[in-house]
Amino acid sequence: MDSNNRLYIFDTTLRDGEQVPGCQLNTVEKVEVAKALEELGVDVIEAGFPVSSPGDFHSVVEISKAVTWPTICALTRAVENDIKVAAEALQYAKRGRIHTGIGTSDYHINYKFNSTREKILERAVEAVKYAKKFVEDVQFYAEDAGRTDNEFLARVIEAVIKAGATVVNIPDTTGYCLPEEFGAKIKYLVDHVDGIDKAIIATHCHNDLGMATANTICGILNGARQAEVTINGIGERAGNTSLEEVAMIFKSHKDLNINTNITTNRIYKTSRMVSSLMNMPVQPNKAIVGRNAFAHSSGIHQDGVLKNRESYEIIDPRDVGIDENSIVLTARSGRAALKHRLHLLGVELSKEDLDKAYESFLKLADRKKDINDDDIMMLVGKHLNKDARIKLDFLQVTAGIGLQSVASVCLDIASEKFEACSSGNGPVDAAINAIKQIIHRRMVVEEFLIQAITRGSNDVGKVHMTVEYEGNHYYGFSANTDIVAASAEAFIDAINKFVH
Repeated sequence: MDSNNRLYIFDTTLRDGEQVPGCQLNTVEKVEVAKALEELGVDVIEAGFPVSSPGDFHSVVEISKAVTWPTICALTRAVENDIKVAAEALQYAKRGRIHTGIGTSDYHINYKFNSTREKILERAVEAVKYAKKFVEDVQFYAEDAGRTDNEFLARVIEAVIKAGATVVNIPDTTGYCLPEEFGAKIKYLVDHVDGIDKAIIATHCHNDLGMATANTICGILNGARQAEVTINGIGERAGNTSLEEVAMIFKSHKDLNINTNITTNRIYKTSRMVSSLMNMPVQPNKAIVGRNAFAHSSGIHQDGVLKNRESYEIIDPRDVGIDENSIVLTARSGRAALKHRLHLLGVELSKEDLDKAYESFLKLADRKKDINDDDIMMLVGKHLNKDARIKLDFLQVTAGIGLQSVASVCLDIASEKFEACSSGNGPVDAAINAIKQIIHRRMVVEEFLIQAITRGSNDVGKVHMTVEYEGNHYYGFSANTDIVAASAEAFIDAINKFVH
C-alpha cells in the first residue's frame, strides 16, 4: 500500500463523542467500545481528557492496558499540568500520543484568551516541546482553525512541527467552513508550510451546517492523511464527521486511491453497540448505518434491486456487516432466530439469559407486528439492568378526559417491596410523584425526552431523562410500548445511579 495513499482513522467517540449530554459511559463500557474499535481497524483511539476528571484519567489508563495495536491518544490544553497528567494516564499504552493545542482564530485569541497572536504561537510551541519530553508522538490541534487566517495558521503549524509535532490537527471547530474553503485551507498549508512533509495533517470537522463529512473528504483530497471521526457521527451539538461515511466513501470511490485500515463489515455491529451503550438512537435515514439505508419501499426500486442491485445500491449491505437475508422476527420466531439476530448485533447471551430475553421478546412480539433491531436492543438493555437495586415491580395508572390522573406504584428495592399512590398532572407526572413518595429524596426532573423508534400505534418509545439531585445531574433511559411505564423506568434508572 502506497504510504502517500494511506488514510489514518482517528476515532474520538470516547472523547468528543462522549461529551453529548446523557451519553456518558463508565470505564467498563469505554473499554468495551475501545476493543470494538480495535477490531474495526481504527488506527488511533482518543481515549479521553485525563485532567478533566478522575473518571477520564482512569478510563485512559484502563483502555491503554486493554488495547494492543492502535495508538492511544489523550487530549490536553496547552497547559503543563494537563500534559503531565496525560502522560501519567498513558503510562501503560503500547503506543501513546499526547494531543495538545490552543485556539488560533482571532475569536479565540481576543475573546477566549485575551491575548495576542505572538503569545499564542509561543504557548503552542512550548506545549509541544513539553509534551515531547514524555512521548515521541505529539499531535497539535489549532482550535477553530476553520476560522483562522491561513497565513497565521501556516506560521503556527510550521512552528509546532519544528518543535516536534508529528501530527497537526486542523479542526473546523464550529462547523462553519464550506467544503471548497476547507480543502483550500489544507492545500495552503501543504504549499506554504516549511517541513509539512515531516508531519501528518489531520482533519477534525463538526457538523453544525451538515458539512462535516464533505469538509473532511475535501481536506483529504488536498493532502490531509488523518481523519478524526466518531461512530455514527456522534459528538457535541450536531456531531462530528462519521467514521462509517468516510470509510465507505473511499471504499466506494476506488478511483480516488485512498485506503483505510477499516474492516468495513464490522461497521454495523460497532454502530449498534455504540448506539445501545450511549442510549443514542441512530436516525433511520442516517447514511450507511440507518435502518432505512438499504430499505426500498418504492415498487420501482424494489423491482430494480431484485433485477440488479447496482440499479439503486452503490454499497452491498454485506460490506458494512448488514445481513440482507436476516430473518424478520415476529411472534412466530424461535430462540435460534433471536440468538442469530443478537449475534449480528454484537450481543452474546448465556442460555439462561437468552431464555429470559426470549420470554420478553414474545411478550413484545404479541403487541408488535415486526420486531426491529432497536426493539431487540431495548429488550437486552432491560435484561442487562436486571441487577439494579431499585426495580419497577408494578404500575397501574388511571387517566382520561375529565378524570384525575392517579398512579399506583410498587418498587422492588433490594428484594423488599414498597407501594405508593399519587395523583399528578397527567399519567407520567402521577407515576413519578408516586415513586418520589417511596424514594424520599429531593429530586427534580430537569429534562424529559420521548423518541419514537418506529411508526404506528404499537410503537416502542424511548425515554431519556435528566434528574437533578444535590447539585449533580443523573441520566436515565428506558424503552417500552407503554410510554408511562418507559417514563417511570427511566426515572428509576436515573435514581439507581445515586441511591446505593
